[in-house]
Amino acid sequence: MIIDVHAHWGPWFFTMDVAGASLATMDRYGIDRAVVSHTEAVIYDAAAGNRALARVLEEHDRLLGYVTVNPRRLDEAARDLDAYLPTGRFVGVKIHTDYTGSPVTSARLRDALALVAEAGCPALVHTWGTSVLDLAQVCLDTPDLRVIAGHMGADGFRYAIEAAAACDRLYLEPCWSHAPAGRIAEVAAAVDGRRLLFGTDATLIDPSSAFGAVAAAGLAPDLAERVAWRNAAELFRLDITD
Repeated sequence: MIIDVHAHWGPWFFTMDVAGASLATMDRYGIDRAVVSHTEAVIYDAAAGNRALARVLEEHDRLLGYVTVNPRRLDEAARDLDAYLPTGRFVGVKIHTDYTGSPVTSARLRDALALVAEAGCPALVHTWGTSVLDLAQVCLDTPDLRVIAGHMGADGFRYAIEAAAACDRLYLEPCWSHAPAGRIAEVAAAVDGRRLLFGTDATLIDPSSAFGAVAAAGLAPDLAERVAWRNAAELFRLDITD
């Protein structure tokens, strides 16, 4: 069983229309479930992309959805959370700090994550470098918030280790377009194994990058299973036993 907690549906703005390849890619790599955000929601119009994703999820049981939230449009975000989370097909929130111009340290991002905490679902937040430390602080300051540090800080993965130590409601997801030797092994050796997840950034990045990086880490079987799916099933409260 494999659950990809960082995936996408839809075309990218650099003329790469790969939406039709999403399920084929999952089949190729043996990914059983993927939690996806719609590219239109992430890079252009959150509300329109969320509506489009709702239609996609009606047709594909293997996909689960993120409600994409733009921290600059919180009234709109609140309406979408109320509309989509009760369906059971959306299981979390996606926030891209760069595309929305909402740094983790900004008041608007804090307000958005407070909204997520109130909704009771996890949020996947784009992190890079030291911003993963800022995310840990926001999580500490926001009761009941559970966050996934997307890319686990990318080149700031050592900051991600500090962040995870600081907040036990912060989870790490490792996908990145680079794969420095030892990156995942170093994080796995230092962080509670119950807070490590698997993500690929498909269809922006081919899943082979994430699979290769995780395989190179040489995780013990019990931890590898936790990373592959058990932690995600627990975090998103999915009814999956095997």
